Amino acid sequence: MRESGILMHISSLPSPYGIGTMGEEAYKFVDFLKEAGQKNWQVLPLGPTSYGDSPYQSFSVFAGNPYFIDLDLLKEQGLLRQDEIDACDFGSDEERVDYEKLFHSRFDLLKKAFSRFKPDRAYQAFVADNAFWLEDYALFLTVKECYCHCSWLEWGEGIRLRRPCAVAMYRDLFAEQIAFQKFVQYLFFSQWSALKAYANQNGVRIIGDMPIYVALDSADVWANSGMFQLDQDNRPLRVAGCPPDGFSPTGQLWGNPLYNWEAIRQDGYGWWVRRVRAASKLYDVTRIDHFRGFESYYAIPFGEETAEHGEWLKGPGYALFETIERELGEISIIAEDLGFLTPEVHALLEQCGYPGMKVLQFAFNPWDDNDYLPHNFVPNCVAYTGTHDNDTTLGWTQSTPPEEVAYAAKYLHIFDRASYPWAFLRAVWGSVAQLAIAPMQDFLALGSEARMNTPSVLGGNWQWRMKRGAISPELTRSIRELTEIYRRA
Repeated sequence: MRESGILMHISSLPSPYGIGTMGEEAYKFVDFLKEAGQKNWQVLPLGPTSYGDSPYQSFSVFAGNPYFIDLDLLKEQGLLRQDEIDACDFGSDEERVDYEKLFHSRFDLLKKAFSRFKPDRAYQAFVADNAFWLEDYALFLTVKECYCHCSWLEWGEGIRLRRPCAVAMYRDLFAEQIAFQKFVQYLFFSQWSALKAYANQNGVRIIGDMPIYVALDSADVWANSGMFQLDQDNRPLRVAGCPPDGFSPTGQLWGNPLYNWEAIRQDGYGWWVRRVRAASKLYDVTRIDHFRGFESYYAIPFGEETAEHGEWLKGPGYALFETIERELGEISIIAEDLGFLTPEVHALLEQCGYPGMKVLQFAFNPWDDNDYLPHNFVPNCVAYTGTHDNDTTLGWTQSTPPEEVAYAAKYLHIFDRASYPWAFLRAVWGSVAQLAIAPMQDFLALGSEARMNTPSVLGGNWQWRMKRGAISPELTRSIRELTEIYRRA
């Protein structure tokens, strides 16, 4: 069945409180999707962000981002007062997120809410059901606060290595702070569950994003050191990245710790099964980032300043996904199969049967009849105009080599720059791909100022927010008409 949807992260929704939340504007966005004939809402990872504010570098792959907790909903519950909210500075730019101001304001409000909260059966059930990750995560953030938010690699040896006496001491001394972190997660998942239920009731599926790797400074690595390639002091031996290529002469050094796949296999892939199970509850469909890393991954010695001296090592292959399917049944997954692909990667994707991705912005090399050109699409794929790592389509016309822009104009019959976003949308919506997705920025025909992320560039990323009132009735009708023309409604 042909469908379509829109990529729009929670952080980008309008809000008077500095960042998009799971409140009124999120519900309005679901209403808009329904009216526009869209059956899918794709979001970026929902985890709590760390230094750099990237949703792909989270303190936990299981936890939710406290910034997305809606303050108005807490006010309705009697946990906050409007004057307390109004006293906080969330930033003055309605089109950009000011993460520093959020960090200094949001948690004080949540602590006020915690002081008024009375634990009930729903809260106790949440804590019990999520104990397998929540206990370690709440302790991790509590200890991190004790160490002025430093990485766990800089903590005292006892707690860094999770010696039982040190863990017990922190749990005893900081029980109230640990309880606060559990409360924050309870708020997040309560609000998210209600929002997701509303979307599903209105015929909208949530597509979520699962990064293959976890952040080094995370509860996941600290609490599960045996699953990663670490030395006896729990410091990385090798880290993740990409080798040098035509776009990056020294490669990309991501810095994420690499998995110890042999240890994970011996454990029956239990952590990965729990992770995918949690994602399948959080989302209706899960997009797995950097799928090629399951076939083979690039390993760079820890301490290297570039990615030039790494090597390719074998990943778990089909055995991991076979185990996941056996344990969880059929899970809806999209494989992010972009980048350097080998015949072995193609074979793994075919064996799994997951749809891969086609990104139209990658298509227009005039000398290459590539898989991203719409006439080469296959039905079992998800087609995008661009992703969170691309420029907006309008911005692409100025940040891309002129010969590629000119080829796109010939291919799509475009005569002026302003027409590129909707020409790209028509090409993707009209393709044979079973699912078509585009960022909200392309429907709004915004330029590079609305770009979500520029890979390998520090600062200025993940900040874009949609203006209140940007979605007009005319735009909604245009999207619905596009969707009905190509039988995706």
